Amino acid sequence: MTQRVLILEDQPFQRGYLAHLFGSRGGVQVDACEDVEAAIALCAGHSYDLVVSDLLMPGQDGIQFIQALAAQPRPPRLAVASAASRRMMASARLMAESLGLEVLGVLSKPVVAADVEALLEALAQAQPSVHPEPAHTAGLPEPDVQQLRQAMAEGSLTAWFQPKKSLQSGRVVAAEALVRWRHPQLGTLAAGSFLPAICRHGLEGELLRMMLTASIQAQTRWRKRGFRVPVSINLPPHLLEQSDLPDELLAITLALGGTPGDLCFELMENSTTRHVSDYYAGACRLRMKGFGLAQDDFGQGLSSVHSLVNMPFTEVKIDRSLVTGCARDPALHLTLATIIALANQLNLTIVAEGVESDADLGVLRQLGCGQVQGFLISRALPWDEFIRLLEDDSPVGGEATQSALG
Repeated sequence: MTQRVLILEDQPFQRGYLAHLFGSRGGVQVDACEDVEAAIALCAGHSYDLVVSDLLMPGQDGIQFIQALAAQPRPPRLAVASAASRRMMASARLMAESLGLEVLGVLSKPVVAADVEALLEALAQAQPSVHPEPAHTAGLPEPDVQQLRQAMAEGSLTAWFQPKKSLQSGRVVAAEALVRWRHPQLGTLAAGSFLPAICRHGLEGELLRMMLTASIQAQTRWRKRGFRVPVSINLPPHLLEQSDLPDELLAITLALGGTPGDLCFELMENSTTRHVSDYYAGACRLRMKGFGLAQDDFGQGLSSVHSLVNMPFTEVKIDRSLVTGCARDPALHLTLATIIALANQLNLTIVAEGVESDADLGVLRQLGCGQVQGFLISRALPWDEFIRLLEDDSPVGGEATQSALG
């Protein structure tokens, strides 16, 4: 399969050199241009698999190009190749990812053949089949409160489960519950197509209770087949402003025959409490009830070492922005090593999110990360398909019990 690559580089020698490095690889078609305006025009008229962009250019620079690229209807994957400082390139990467672009690599000049080989290998692995399932949102108006509540009530809005694998045993040891909507017209919708509406309509509390119920019901079914699978559930921190929420979550769990120790609430980074005391109080009370507690998306947004050290977390989930490309980016490698070392000293379960390449998986194993999840392992699955995954994963044909210990 031919991969089409565009190189944006203002220096003629560097442009020709990069074009030669990429073009000498089999199955790679290369276009090259010297300025942002020409690059945007080419992207608008052609379908590229990868764009390799410089940052420091006269006129419009690489940052402005990345912003324009993100505005394209179907932007290609991106790599940055520059003589700029590592920190500047890391900032450019964060900016690109925050705009929704997929960044395959950040390369320091002079780029060498091994860099290009690694980048093309990452491109080959990053096929559409290993990325999130399409949302199928074309023609779907934003659902209203009644539609969302009806979907919850009838069970078409429910929990699917993405496995977490131990890097010690290689087996599935836990799962994260992710919401999906089996839409009657549009098929299965991923959360991105309707979760913003749930937040705008103030239904996050109802969603949390529904996801907890669906997770415990799935755990009950799995136990009947010989599998004990801890499940993590996303919890927007602003819900902790409801002081009796931990009591309510415990009551639901016990009424359904669930076990608090087999459930972990992931405190998300997209919200916070109006008063920090509510955040600390809610987190402490959840742990006192016996639930696990995870710092989600560590390395993104407002997550901090201070909260990791001082909050009663049992687990830290390293954000995909620090995982993707860690095998090629020394700055990401160093950051991961520091976080994993600290988390191990704090005796926390460490889960790396967004693992999509064998190379990144190898780095995480080398650094002592405990668990991984991502499309390299598996997409999210309905509870019954998850059972088949457990049975295939079990060395004794489904007789073994999975546990959080790995």
